[in-house]
Amino acid sequence: MNKETENIKVLIIGSGPAGYTAAIYASRAGLSPIMYTGVQPGGQLTITNDVENYPGYPDGVMGPQMMEDFRKQAERFGTDVRYGVVTAIDASERPFKVTVDGNQTIIAETVIISTGASAKWLGIESETRLNGKGVSACAVCDGFFFRGKEVAIVGGGDTACEEASYLSNICKKVYMIVRRDELRASQIMQNRVMKNPKIEILWNHETEEILGDEEVIGAKVKNRISGEVRVLDVEGFFVAIGHQPNTSVFVNQIDTDENGYILTKPGTTRTNVSGIFACGDAQDHEYRQAVTAAGTGCMAALDAERFLASQE
Repeated sequence: MNKETENIKVLIIGSGPAGYTAAIYASRAGLSPIMYTGVQPGGQLTITNDVENYPGYPDGVMGPQMMEDFRKQAERFGTDVRYGVVTAIDASERPFKVTVDGNQTIIAETVIISTGASAKWLGIESETRLNGKGVSACAVCDGFFFRGKEVAIVGGGDTACEEASYLSNICKKVYMIVRRDELRASQIMQNRVMKNPKIEILWNHETEEILGDEEVIGAKVKNRISGEVRVLDVEGFFVAIGHQPNTSVFVNQIDTDENGYILTKPGTTRTNVSGIFACGDAQDHEYRQAVTAAGTGCMAALDAERFLASQE
């Protein structure tokens, strides 16, 4: 890669369903987009085994294969997909100066941010080893695989309560592992899980180990007050302790909320900086699905195309 400055119309930062969809639309519109994939080409779906809820894949698809399909489609229409990480951006004036890998400079007329978000994990070895083999950070994505079985979910906020309620509709039993003696969730969500006979809340508990070699066969949890250890006979283990948007490089350049999610104008992907657009999980903490990310990727490309047309 040369170290010279490049001038382009559309720069897409980050891959995944949002970025690749934006790339498909932008390249078909003749905008010759350049995409930098980021540290995890393909995003969160590359650590997702089975995707069964994306339209057009009647038999389901492996997450990495799905992202490979998206990439090929984007490249077919002329997207220049590059491996690299955006390390700085100057959003103070157009065109925007973007630094890649600390040394390559891109001058972009428009920027589409699709850097996604990363699930927060417990940080134990067995969680990493069994990720995708019964361990998941998305009940809506993966709960279906555990219908009729017993599962556990970690967390005490709204997301954990929502996912526990969702799992209770398809699973035999749901253990909710909560570190404290109370839930952080809104009152309506607390009432919902506490009244649900299929949800058992383990107060003041933390996970010591997820059991299994090739797949989850149980979870060892410890009472933080009494020290008592017990093993839960679960086949699915869900972590719902929050997500972190991958937006640190944009802080102080583009408006974000208190958690770092990029703020977009309602019904659009426009940010507070004219010519910069955000799509996917970098700006969506509500739905976080591949299909919704792809939808906003389409919107971002159309918003960028219209913006460029208005500047001519």
